[in-house]
Amino acid sequence: MGNQPYGIDPAVSNLYAEEVKSAVQAGAGVAVVIGGGNIYRGIESEGAGIERATGDYMGMLATMMNGMALQSVMEMHGIHTRLQSAIKMEQIAEPYIRRRAMRHLEKGRVVIFGAGTGNPFFTTDTAAALRAIEINADVLLKGTRVDGIYSADPEKDPLATRFHKLTFEECYSRNLNVMDMTAFTLCRENNLPIIVFDINKPGNLLRILQGEELGTLVTN
Repeated sequence: MGNQPYGIDPAVSNLYAEEVKSAVQAGAGVAVVIGGGNIYRGIESEGAGIERATGDYMGMLATMMNGMALQSVMEMHGIHTRLQSAIKMEQIAEPYIRRRAMRHLEKGRVVIFGAGTGNPFFTTDTAAALRAIEINADVLLKGTRVDGIYSADPEKDPLATRFHKLTFEECYSRNLNVMDMTAFTLCRENNLPIIVFDINKPGNLLRILQGEELGTLVTN
C-alpha cells in the first residue's frame, strides 16, 4: 500500500515486480506468498461483529486481489507467472497443486501463492513457511519495512539494535517477533533458514541472492 492509507500503490507493485525480475534473470526460482493487510485484515474483524473465521476468509480474498494485481504488473515487466489459490477460484487462478507449482518453477515461471493456507486461524507467514517447505525451497525470504530483526521495534525504539545472525533457539529465548509461532516452528523443524530484510530498498533481493549479508539470517 506504500504511503497510502489502504489499497495498492502502483509504485510499490512495480518495485516488487522489478525485484522479482532481477532474481529470475539471475537464475533463481521464485515463489511469492503475498498478504492482504493493505485491503483487509481478518484478525480485525471481530470488532466489526464478524466472527474470526469469516474475517480470515475475507482476508484470504484480499490476498487474491493482491496476487492478481502483482501477476498483472509482473507480466507487464515480462515475467511469466502463475497464480495459484488455496481456495478454488477457477475463473481467476489455478488451484494450488504442489507438483504443478514445482513444474512451473522448473520452467522458470514465478508462482504466486494466494489465499494463505486456505484455512482460517493461519497467517500468511504460516502459508509462506508451508509452501516453502512443500516446494523444497532453499530459503524463506521475508520482505518487510525494516532491514532485519531488532531487539525491539525500531520504528518505536531508537535504541533498538539489529541482529545479523540468530539461531531459532535465540529467537525463542529473546522472545523476538520474527513471524508467527506456527510459521517459525515449521521452519525450525524442517531446517529452513529465514532471512528477514527490507523489501522496499531497490536491489536488496538480488544482493541477497548473490550472497551479500543483508538483513538478519535465522538458522538452526
